[in-house]
Amino acid sequence: MNYMKSYQYWLESDVVDGQTKEELKQIENDRKEIEERFYTNLAFGTGGLRGIIGAGTNRINRYTVRKATQGLAAYICRQGEEARKKGVVIAYDSRYRSPEFAMESAKVLAANGIKAYVFDELRPTPALSFAVRELKAIAGIVITASHNPAQYNGYKAYWEDGGQLPPESADAVLEAINGLDIFKDVKVMDEGQAKAQGLIEIIGEEIDRKFLAKVKEQSINPEVVAQVADEFKMIYTPFHGAGNKPVRKILEMIGLKHVIVIKEQEQPDPAFSTLKSPNPEEKEGFAIAIEKAEQADVDLIIATDPDCDRVGIVVRNKEGQYVTMTGNQVGVLLTEYILSQKKEKGTLPANGVVIKTIVTTEMARAVAANYGVEIMDVLTGFKFIGEKMKAFEENGYDKQYVFGFEESYGYLAGTYVRDKDAVVASMLIAEMAAWYKSRGMSLYEGMQELYEKYGVYLESLKSIVLEGKTGVEKMQSIMEMLRNDTPKKINGVTVTALRDYKVSKRYDLVDHREETIDLPSSDVLYFELEDQSWFVVRPSGTEPKIKIYFSVAGDTMAEAESKMESFKEAVTGIVKG
Repeated sequence: MNYMKSYQYWLESDVVDGQTKEELKQIENDRKEIEERFYTNLAFGTGGLRGIIGAGTNRINRYTVRKATQGLAAYICRQGEEARKKGVVIAYDSRYRSPEFAMESAKVLAANGIKAYVFDELRPTPALSFAVRELKAIAGIVITASHNPAQYNGYKAYWEDGGQLPPESADAVLEAINGLDIFKDVKVMDEGQAKAQGLIEIIGEEIDRKFLAKVKEQSINPEVVAQVADEFKMIYTPFHGAGNKPVRKILEMIGLKHVIVIKEQEQPDPAFSTLKSPNPEEKEGFAIAIEKAEQADVDLIIATDPDCDRVGIVVRNKEGQYVTMTGNQVGVLLTEYILSQKKEKGTLPANGVVIKTIVTTEMARAVAANYGVEIMDVLTGFKFIGEKMKAFEENGYDKQYVFGFEESYGYLAGTYVRDKDAVVASMLIAEMAAWYKSRGMSLYEGMQELYEKYGVYLESLKSIVLEGKTGVEKMQSIMEMLRNDTPKKINGVTVTALRDYKVSKRYDLVDHREETIDLPSSDVLYFELEDQSWFVVRPSGTEPKIKIYFSVAGDTMAEAESKMESFKEAVTGIVKG
């Protein structure tokens, strides 16, 4: 069906509500807008759906959400009666239409004879992962667009282990979705009827208590928190999202006494009106918190994103200024803290493993080696860390998961959930800051100490936004160009190897050898250089961007920064052509 026929189909359907039809009528003379909304279906990838809220097949709305859920329901039903009886847990964050999309999902599941457990209000994504495991559900759904701008929402599907839907299951769900007519083939039950029949159950407080108890178990040094609690001061801001209650509660549970909450960003607000972007990776979001920190003389600022699976921090440098720390820096600090303290207390398992993604700092490898701990690389996306945890479990715990993180501000200690968790990360970062304070140091000084110990590793990320149909085509042409015309040198430094994760091959460009990469296929190119630098190019799976990750190593920060500046410029020039 071409986009104009699809547009007319929506306008003429008896299923489509009046408000949606009115929205569509307003663009009847804008052919380009109609094409953008209807030229394709919003893609259901391994992470589910993510898109701009609005009417159309290439937008997220009640009909695209219903269709996705019908596909998931069909897949669950194919697993047999037992799977259907287990039910599906549904959570949502503070975005526009999140509660509505959650209930629409529940109504479709109910119509298919599958019980839906729906949280009574917004909850963090990791709480959904925990609830799936705790309630022994077959699957989970969370309505969120993570840290995307306010006009976006999304739909992420989870499987019974609490991890995001594995690729083979996602492919099967996608196949089921593609076989559906968005209106004729989707079943929807009345909400009241579904509740009366016990097919929709509202959950909340009991799950929260159990979740936070598991988070608290990951605390390593409660005695250190008690030691500095009277003078240690920090600020927390939930960025108008789902972290407000659980993060504040866990900080209270570990004994922190002086936690200042940014009132302007405390309450749920789908417009994220105090923020340019609800992304803890960007310093602009911390402006109000930094102003308060200067007044209150605090040690640490923590912010979580809308669905509370990512966390960013701001600390004081040696000059007393408040500066952001990167996801890589925080991940390395946490790796050092967790491994060193567990080793000191005799709780570090002999078969312990730290897991990171391929685009995450190699400094973590140096830290893990120092404590005799294995480190594993997985593809970009925390779901791959979750898959390793599941494999360890299935192999009789031949390896013990200790910690995992990704450069994009996602961290997890413990195995009670199978996705990144900003609740446990906030607790451990605060505890770690208290531990450094007990040594008369800030987290900033702690990072400098690690640079002296392991050398300076510096990373950077550049995103090139390529929106719409032409953007997708441009991304594909960039990836093909880099595959077919691999650069031989960058700034005079030899490119020694290319890892092409799409074909699972590593090509040694010096010795002209090939190796197989034991990871799933993914459209990612990883370039290794002679001087330990590397860069990675990949299209984002969730945003209209092509991402370039850069890493350099040096003896000093000044050397690394100088290297990075010219490295980024040279690589970006090649990618942009």
